Amino acid sequence: MKQLQQEIKEFTEQRGWTGNRDPRNLAISISLEASELLEHFQWSPSDETVAANRDEIAEEAADVFIYLLQFADVLNIDLLDAARAKIEKNEKRFPIG
Repeated sequence: MKQLQQEIKEFTEQRGWTGNRDPRNLAISISLEASELLEHFQWSPSDETVAANRDEIAEEAADVFIYLLQFADVLNIDLLDAARAKIEKNEKRFPIG
C-alpha cells in the first residue's frame, strides 16, 4: 500500500498537481468520485449496470481508492491498521448471537 501511495504521490508531483493535496480537498474529491460511482447504479438494476458498465465502474472505484490513499497519506493514517481496528470495534459492538 505504501508503494502505491508513493507512486501516486510521484505521479501528482510530476504533473504539478500538489496544490490541492490537503485533507479538505481530498475528502471532497473522495465524495465526488463516490458519487460518480453511484451514478452508474441510479435507476437500473445492479446486475445490468455492472454487466453494461464494468470498465467505467472499475475506473470510478479506482478514483475513489486513489483519492482515499492520498487522503490517508496526507494524514499519516495506516488504512490497514485503521480497517483492522474498525473491524475489531464492530465485533464488540455487534457480537454474534
